[in-house]
Amino acid sequence: MANKNNKVKLSGDIELKDRLVAINRVTKVTKGGRTFTFAAIVVVGNGNGIVGWGLGKANEVQAAIAKGVEAAKKNLIKVPIHRGTIPHEQIAKFGGSRVILKPASHGTGVKAGGAMRAVLETVGIKDVLCKSKGSSNPHNLVKATIEALGEMRSPAQVAQNRGISVDKVFNG
Repeated sequence: MANKNNKVKLSGDIELKDRLVAINRVTKVTKGGRTFTFAAIVVVGNGNGIVGWGLGKANEVQAAIAKGVEAAKKNLIKVPIHRGTIPHEQIAKFGGSRVILKPASHGTGVKAGGAMRAVLETVGIKDVLCKSKGSSNPHNLVKATIEALGEMRSPAQVAQNRGISVDKVFNG
């Protein structure tokens, strides 16, 4: 479960960009015929450590995306980014999806699949190595990736917990 202390309240000064991860057409068959609705999973972020996801459902694609964006703005989290990558390795599970995130050296880029890539690029991570195992369902992959990012601890947090300086966290 993501840390409760890294939740972010949306204020007017945060510029968020949204990214559509997946869209699903859902068909409901009734005696009057078929009814088509759309479910859109959307990720929003500022490219500087803040990210959130949302699911929107509506009769039209654009309305579903708009609802997804509004839902994503309600559950934003702060992710520690250290030198363009993540501070440490992290594993997370959601449903049948399992994700592994590893820090990478400068210039590596985002080595991740579709749904994970959308989350990582939206949060502003430039270099990371990722692997998804199990289900490739975009809904579960987005949730697992955000859970992994929410469990990240910055070097400053680790130093504070251990009662040492930030330099000692890296140099032993």
